[in-house]
Amino acid sequence: MEKLTSEQIDVALKELPGWSYENGSIKKTYATQHYPATMAFVAAIGGFCQRRNHHPDYVLMKYREVEVSFSTHSVGGITQNDIDISKDIDKIPV
Repeated sequence: MEKLTSEQIDVALKELPGWSYENGSIKKTYATQHYPATMAFVAAIGGFCQRRNHHPDYVLMKYREVEVSFSTHSVGGITQNDIDISKDIDKIPV
């Protein structure tokens, strides 16, 4: 996969509400209803990423909030794979 330019990232993020580009990664914070929903969402992200073999830089879990960050380490930036997995994670019920 090729590393996206900053212009390509900006265009892609216009289609990803809530996602932002910071320090070489794209990230988003999701609000959840309660702790069990937070745990279920984190588990769903983990399972989904494992099946896709593309894992987040980090998943930060709070009581009613989950922050997730992606980049592609092998290219040192954002690829289409990061954009695609972000779109798919947005489809997971929170």
